[in-house]
Amino acid sequence: MSTEAEAMRPPPLPAYAPPLPVTPPVAGLPQKSRRAAAAAACLVVGLGLVTGAIAGTWAAAGPQDRPAAQAAYARGGTLWQNVPVDTLFPPAVHADAAGPGGADRDWTRIGVAPDGGCTGAFDPLLTKALAPVGCKRLLRATYADATSTNVTTVGLLITDTDSAGMRALRDRFTEERLDERPDLMPRPYAPKGTVADGFGDAQRGSWRISVLTDVPVVVYAVTGFADARTGIPPQPADQAVVPGATTAPAQAGLGHDAAALAEQTERTYRAAARQSPQEARR
Repeated sequence: MSTEAEAMRPPPLPAYAPPLPVTPPVAGLPQKSRRAAAAAACLVVGLGLVTGAIAGTWAAAGPQDRPAAQAAYARGGTLWQNVPVDTLFPPAVHADAAGPGGADRDWTRIGVAPDGGCTGAFDPLLTKALAPVGCKRLLRATYADATSTNVTTVGLLITDTDSAGMRALRDRFTEERLDERPDLMPRPYAPKGTVADGFGDAQRGSWRISVLTDVPVVVYAVTGFADARTGIPPQPADQAVVPGATTAPAQAGLGHDAAALAEQTERTYRAAARQSPQEARR
């Protein structure tokens, strides 16, 4: 190193000397450095103003969207009175790649239950778990697959609570995994004189329960074999549709039927709730 550079080297700090400031005071900087520091400060302030403006825009967007969400939630509690049953529960349902191995699936509606209350529709512990949200109305239909081997009941529980109540119920189902417990299952609707005539509690093979929060609805499906066989340990649909699952509900497609029909019904109800009254009448 040159002698000139050595002369410019600052002397070593004495022992226990306080650390040098990270940023020298602006007042002590040369004029050019002070201008740079001022520009940097303006940049920071400018970024802060821009960030604040963006955050303000996001905050302002929430209240603007809230009336539409509230209207959809309110419609979700009453639209079952006006939407045709063939819309909520179509006579025929097709789903691409919805079966085991990605096979297409088709189902035919074989019965629609009279709408009414929830008495007897759920296992006792599930009834207790759902009690906080109330039961305004229960809608159900039962389907058979294309081979009449599997039968599935799909249900819409219209609750009597606000969105906070639905969020609390969803959180409890998620945290406690209530939708995976075989002692908290929906019960089937078995139309007399159909292939589902023998579809009772003992024949249940798979099920799915979804607690919605944008509409006051719990959607569920429960499926089993049409030949009334028993002794099959039931498995939640989300587990039965996992690729490679070897349980009877998985290999027979019971979980796939429950999942696909529940999802179809959920999509239909949500779409109807998002429509304005004018659109619904078209």
